[in-house]
Amino acid sequence: MAVRTAAANRAGLSGVRRPGFLVTIAALILVAATFVPLGYIVTTLFSTGFHETAELVFRPRVGELLRNTVALVVITVPVCLVAGIGLAWIVERTDVPGATWWGPIFAAPLAVPAFVNSYGWVSAIPSLHGLWAGVLIATMSYFPLVYLPAAATLRRLDPAVEESARALGSGPVRVFLRITLPQLRLAILGGGLLISLHLLAEYGAFAMIRFSTFTTAIFEQYQSSFAGPAGSTLAGVLVVLCLVLLAGEAGLRGTARYARIGAGAPRAATRVRLGPAKIPVFLLLCAALVAALGVPLWTIVRWLRKGGSAVWQMADIGEALGQTVGLAATAAVITTLCAFPVAWIAVRSTSRFARIIEGCNYITSSLPGIVIALALVTVTIRWLPAVYQTAATVLAAYTLMFLPRALVSVRSGLAQVPVGLEEMSQALGKSGFVTFFRVTLRLTAPAAAAAAAMVFVAVATELTATLLLAPNGTRTLAMRFWSLSSELDYAAAAPYALIMIVTAVPVTYLLFTQSRKAAGV
Repeated sequence: MAVRTAAANRAGLSGVRRPGFLVTIAALILVAATFVPLGYIVTTLFSTGFHETAELVFRPRVGELLRNTVALVVITVPVCLVAGIGLAWIVERTDVPGATWWGPIFAAPLAVPAFVNSYGWVSAIPSLHGLWAGVLIATMSYFPLVYLPAAATLRRLDPAVEESARALGSGPVRVFLRITLPQLRLAILGGGLLISLHLLAEYGAFAMIRFSTFTTAIFEQYQSSFAGPAGSTLAGVLVVLCLVLLAGEAGLRGTARYARIGAGAPRAATRVRLGPAKIPVFLLLCAALVAALGVPLWTIVRWLRKGGSAVWQMADIGEALGQTVGLAATAAVITTLCAFPVAWIAVRSTSRFARIIEGCNYITSSLPGIVIALALVTVTIRWLPAVYQTAATVLAAYTLMFLPRALVSVRSGLAQVPVGLEEMSQALGKSGFVTFFRVTLRLTAPAAAAAAAMVFVAVATELTATLLLAPNGTRTLAMRFWSLSSELDYAAAAPYALIMIVTAVPVTYLLFTQSRKAAGV
């Protein structure tokens, strides 16, 4: 066996290896595919012409949509930040009754799709519509995206820093503002970005309350003119908004580091005694729970009771469930497999090429599903008519939309695989292909399973792209729910809403447990 050089030894110990030819080709193909939506927007705008594009952009309707969308983001994101961080601090830092139980409870709203949440509130308050209705529903749907990372960060922080500040005479509020809040910067920026992108991409929740955003307008335009220049122009403006958000988050994040060496104090933080405020704070948590979970669940149960056994059309429900599971399971497997070459390069290489490969996937995932769907509609009609409105096109859209969700988990799993084990396998005569399946894949199986589970639930509750791309005869749970609720047949839609929530619960619990593991709990 050849003697390894010192550089090779250092590479093996650090986990840095040159990616193989097939891995590189696979990653480049994925990157090329991720640029299809952006390429579609740019090509469409150029083909439309400058003057026509300018006329379509600078018109009152676009101004109205821009005001609505920007107002929604500007109001909802701070409200979600206050709610998520405030609830996380109460649960993790105070002696509120039932603190152990509140943790998973406030992660549970993620199991309720935003359009189901809208269905619950509209059923309870039929007059609900407009901007403030959108803020309410979006806040109840998305505040856990801030709550989870904030709670995990609070658990990870060394309590000695906060205790030192209190010992020097600072009260709980001052300690939170001067010591704790700055440490939550990454959770705030990351959660705020995720919420903003969700707001730009959401269709069903805002269509149900008759609040016009770019996404609802693009969908309406698509239905009336089949992806004409007006819809493509709106999609271009929406893409610009997404890229502005990405650039803003990257600039605000900066290069500050928040890591610490060692595990810190091996104990939980001393909880702040609420005293007479304990009961009001507890009631506040109960009110948040009712608004986020109580209203949609109560609405579903109410409609199920009103509809009785007649709403349980088992043949239709079984068909919708079967198609949903089939699409979601297939997309989960494909997306997780596609994540491996990108994750491999990201973990095993420190080159600029690796950073570009990984970053391209995150940029594309920030685009709303309707933009990706419109791009695939155009591409398939013009160049691949044989796959237009087929399952292959739908699965391609799911892969482009949800690849980063799988990538995060797979990347984490690969980072924990010792490179030395792979090298030992190859030194014993096993090929790289065999080594991958016998060593690497076995060690990353838990992370890959978590990735597949997250993609599965994302696909099972996806609405916009499915409505645009699904083949004739496709009836997923989300599609059937949307069809029935759009006809105001809320009782018939209730079983589909319930099944979607039940499907999402396991992954929601998985996200909660993973956040606790990340905090070292």
